[in-house]
Amino acid sequence: MELWIFLLLLIFFGLTIIALVYFFLKRQEDQEIVKLQLELRKGRQEFFLPSRLEAYQRAILLMERIHPNSLVMRAHQGNVSALAQQGILLKTIREEFDHNVAQQLFISETGWKMMRDSKEESIRLINLAAAQISSNSTSLDLSAKIMELLTQLEVMPSEVAVSFLKQEFQSLF
Repeated sequence: MELWIFLLLLIFFGLTIIALVYFFLKRQEDQEIVKLQLELRKGRQEFFLPSRLEAYQRAILLMERIHPNSLVMRAHQGNVSALAQQGILLKTIREEFDHNVAQQLFISETGWKMMRDSKEESIRLINLAAAQISSNSTSLDLSAKIMELLTQLEVMPSEVAVSFLKQEFQSLF
């Protein structure tokens, strides 16, 4: 009888030791996996950070370049009709945006949507200004109307997008 009790105690303690070793090794393995994942994430961030930095810089530059105020100053053609100037402004916005479309790989979906909305709002503002002037108006008349409409807005979507992109970029660090 004592032999059976001894064997049962021996089996119990043996299984307890095996279970403790298993749980210890499992915990050690889980810690190693977490450590490797952190190292991988850090390496990935170091690899992609320069590209993300450039993407945010270009995105903010794009927002500044398609802001109607700077766009009118930069793309103004003195001796053309308002209709021709409207075409020039719209073409410039679309080219600027198309040139930077790849930046969406490194910018959040929300940030990219704000940029797209900002582009569309700039186009809408230019078209609205063109619709409010006469058909024989000059490019100067269109530019003045765009500036007038800008003063009526509290904030342009491009300004909101720039602010959002700056905050998002700061959260990367």
